[in-house]
Amino acid sequence: MAEDGGQEFLTLHEVARAARARLPQGPWDYLSGATETETTLKRNRHALDTIAIRPRICRDVSRVDTGTELFGRRLEMPVMLAPVGSVETFVAGGGATAAKAAARAGAAQMLSCVCNPGLEAVAAAADNLKLYQLYVRGDDTEIDAEVERAVAHGYAAFCITVDTAHYSRRERDLDNRFIKPWRSRAVGHNFQASFSWDNVKRFKDKHDIPFILKGIMTPEDAAIACEHGVDGVYISNHGGRQLDHGLGTMDVFPEVVEAVGGRTKLFVDGSFMRGTDVLKAMALGASAVGIGRLACLGLAADGEEGLVTTLELLKEELRVAMGLTGVNRLDELSPDYLRAAPAVTSPSVVSALPLLDR
Repeated sequence: MAEDGGQEFLTLHEVARAARARLPQGPWDYLSGATETETTLKRNRHALDTIAIRPRICRDVSRVDTGTELFGRRLEMPVMLAPVGSVETFVAGGGATAAKAAARAGAAQMLSCVCNPGLEAVAAAADNLKLYQLYVRGDDTEIDAEVERAVAHGYAAFCITVDTAHYSRRERDLDNRFIKPWRSRAVGHNFQASFSWDNVKRFKDKHDIPFILKGIMTPEDAAIACEHGVDGVYISNHGGRQLDHGLGTMDVFPEVVEAVGGRTKLFVDGSFMRGTDVLKAMALGASAVGIGRLACLGLAADGEEGLVTTLELLKEELRVAMGLTGVNRLDELSPDYLRAAPAVTSPSVVSALPLLDR
């Protein structure tokens, strides 16, 4: 045990092992599962596994800095807690506990609108870079009210998720009869189903807060988002939890980067579990990488301390990977440090943690 009473973890495997031991089957499957055949989830991991790193040698890499700047704030790593609904499933304090851990580790947080204890309480919990994510459940007036709340409480950007026009069938949850309360009570879903580029234009015309669209998976839609002045394109397939048989996020990321052409910030998530995963995304042009399941593993393993340790281990893995690749700063990375290669493992939600079952 650590001196502060928290569990001491030396590897991410140990974090995941502790989380699995502490979670009942329902919450574990909610964390690890995806929709229907879970093909999209596996493709997320496979896409990362088929990118190899090309290291350069005999360079002075004695001053590696994993930090970056995002929306005017210094981050100690280019990592953002992805918006996960019902984080309180994994830790009693929910989003507020996650905020405290992110602040201590120097990471950003994108808070889901369906995460307790809510926008205001999470904002008060810690002084870290916070972004707010919304599922559309009302008309433009209700969106405006959510924006006003987010601005009033210091959120640096506002995100609307656009890949949930219809609820997916997450069969692990259905099989376990593990239906999250917010989902069973949800009303107004037709507003999400009818959300269009006209709504995007209206948002940009009315609000000054930086605006991100989450759930873009094609270069065509990324280009349209840029034409509408969107401040961030978030490449995501909801961790494989929405459309089955989709592509992996890192399969489409390079062509999205090309379509965007530097006109907006780029975010990506989808099975990011290791420091080398973060390095690959940054080399291709990401502004930051979102982690969802990994963050929940940390919280389930040991609450705030577990997430702090998880983020610190991820940062250390990134630092080592950068030094061994031959760079001191993230902005020195480029696609020249990467190439395609065959995968060597069968992809799964935890295949990046091969010691988990030891």
